[in-house]
Amino acid sequence: MRSFDDILTISAERHGGRDAVLGSFEPAADPDELGAIPDDRWLSQSTRAIFQAGFNWKVVDRMWPGFETAFKNFAPGPIAMMEDAWFDALVTDTSIVRHGPKIRAVQENAVFIQEQSATHGSFGKMIGDWPSEDFAGLLSFLKSEGSRLAGATGQYFLRAMNRDGYILSRDVVARLIAEGVIDKPPTSKTAMRAVQSAFNTWSEESGQSLTAISRVLAMSIG
Repeated sequence: MRSFDDILTISAERHGGRDAVLGSFEPAADPDELGAIPDDRWLSQSTRAIFQAGFNWKVVDRMWPGFETAFKNFAPGPIAMMEDAWFDALVTDTSIVRHGPKIRAVQENAVFIQEQSATHGSFGKMIGDWPSEDFAGLLSFLKSEGSRLAGATGQYFLRAMNRDGYILSRDVVARLIAEGVIDKPPTSKTAMRAVQSAFNTWSEESGQSLTAISRVLAMSIG
């Protein structure tokens, strides 16, 4: 496995130098900033990530004001107690993407967010306090305890909220394979432990965040 500096050099040669690469992205939010984000915004963004999965992102973006209205600005309390009449109305609401299982996932995630907020003080505090050295564990937690938040959906959800972490995009996976970290897209816990270990090593070497490392790895390929 090459050092982070070696991979940064590859990215720099492809994208106009080290300053251009490292200056192309904003720093991730710190735990206090994440903890201050209201629970409704976490539910909103998780919903957005769920509806974008396997669908045209631009369509979801264009329809998003309708989602905010239809889901009453994503206040977790009312959505967690969603009655059948409201669910039935959402399934036929042309201002949103009418996908019954994903609509039900919004209700289930409202319950999930409420539970974590009650335990930790806010959902954002739980997310912010989770150590970056175990980002794979956070992804696993979202998969097991949330609804439809597995894999890339959970990764893009957290990135959209500016939580430090990696996205295992095609280019990032290609670099991880090239470095011998994994031999195929990671789906098992063993593979995810190997990915986390590599990111931790590169972070210790460079002092860079997981987000920065993820982007540098992607830019070394794409």
